[in-house]
Amino acid sequence: MTERTTRSWTEADRLSALAAYDILDTPREPAFDGIARLLAQIFDAPIALVNLIDSDRAWFKAEVGTGMTGGTIETSFCAVNIREGEGDVMVVADATQDPRFANNAFVSGEPGLRFYAGRLLRTPEGLPLGALCVHDLKPRSATLTPIEASALEVLAGQVMDQMELRRSLRARALELSSRHAVEAELAATIGALAESEQKFRAITESMPQMVWSTLPDGFHDYYNARWYEFTGMPEGSTDGEGWAGMFHDEDQERARALWGHCLATGEPYEIEYRLRHASGAYRWVLGRARPIRDASGRIIRWFGTCTDIDELKRLQDGKDLLSQELSHRIKNIFAVVSALIALSAREFPQAQPFARAVRDRVAALARAHEFVRPHTEASRPSVGSMTLHAFLDALFRPYADDTGQPRIILQGEDAVFDDQAATSVALLFHELATNAAKYGALSVPAGRVHLTTNGVDDRFILTWDEQGGPPIDAEPTRTGFGSSLATVSVEGQLGGRLERTWRANGLLVVADLPATALSRRRAALKTF
Repeated sequence: MTERTTRSWTEADRLSALAAYDILDTPREPAFDGIARLLAQIFDAPIALVNLIDSDRAWFKAEVGTGMTGGTIETSFCAVNIREGEGDVMVVADATQDPRFANNAFVSGEPGLRFYAGRLLRTPEGLPLGALCVHDLKPRSATLTPIEASALEVLAGQVMDQMELRRSLRARALELSSRHAVEAELAATIGALAESEQKFRAITESMPQMVWSTLPDGFHDYYNARWYEFTGMPEGSTDGEGWAGMFHDEDQERARALWGHCLATGEPYEIEYRLRHASGAYRWVLGRARPIRDASGRIIRWFGTCTDIDELKRLQDGKDLLSQELSHRIKNIFAVVSALIALSAREFPQAQPFARAVRDRVAALARAHEFVRPHTEASRPSVGSMTLHAFLDALFRPYADDTGQPRIILQGEDAVFDDQAATSVALLFHELATNAAKYGALSVPAGRVHLTTNGVDDRFILTWDEQGGPPIDAEPTRTGFGSSLATVSVEGQLGGRLERTWRANGLLVVADLPATALSRRRAALKTF
């Protein structure tokens, strides 16, 4: 969504206006940081910027979610809006579908930007200095909600008000030569700050979420109208520590402990709890808060929101119940298939070796499913943590020696692991362990296998090293089904590379995988 306007200025005019504010490369300021944090909260977006566009760079006066002070002109969405003469508001629903941004390094690479919404920061003369904007890592609608559009407009105005106030104070400070002039300037500043406070309250009162703020010590001193509508409490009755009594008895201690920890450390506050509704029922809400700091890093306020998620929570509970039921049925299917294979082998004795191999592979898939399937609290302890090492420990348990000591020794870096890779990893290592037990290191009592797992840059390397088994004369001339299955699992399913080295003292297998192949969450956890 864009609104094209006719350009009535030159780039030289624009850069001259930007220089007049004398703001580039100045320290962080709470007024601008607070605007960026509020915009991120309103959009529920991971990234928000007060972005000023210089001749050869984009510089962030304030930012949320990047940890950067700026970037290049080539990667700046805001610079594109200025350069191409777009209107005050530009929205990019999915950057991968927009030819202007599809090859942007921050779109095609990390962090994988998708959505953008920005409003130009214009001087009173109409010159664009940059933009107030948000980014998301997933596509969104090309149409902003009325609240989102209003927030962009009002907060962009506040940014320019702060910049105008800053420029005015700097210019007038050079002219003030009497006490009377100083007092007049102070009165004007107070008036401007009061106006800014009024705008802040106007925004929070229009938000659909409950909004609150506290002093640095956690004393609650402000709630918007949504809070009082939701709780039905009289205005002012939940100030200070009065908020805690609104929580469900089972959630009070947990919420208080986390809030105390965040006040002590400055870490962001995020928690789900049940809040008493005006009807008397308790509804699930998501509570979030972020500290606002001054230029020295000292916390001067906490700003937070409460979002009603009760319906979403109930839908999720229903989805979890359905997932557990489906998973239970899949587990039963594995058992039925295994039993059918066994019965068929009895009818056709000549097929028993084949049937035994198929049953072993089905059993490996069943163990993989058991590890990553949705669990109840009662079933969860039987499978351990959701990590690669825990999964492999369970898979290799049948290959321990008579004393229960493992013969396949795991070492190196563990990794987050989920159902995305479970089937392929289970088939790969089932085939390697089975072959090692028949022909390799595990076919003799003294043999051992060392499996090393390590992350290297954007790759995850798994090295299977057999030692102490029968000597290997040469590489096999025929590729068996199990070997082909292992190759397909790594290269076809996980997008990696599989290499085998037939050494005299034992087989060496290296599986080189993308770091994101083991888990959906691993890629999502990466940031700038």
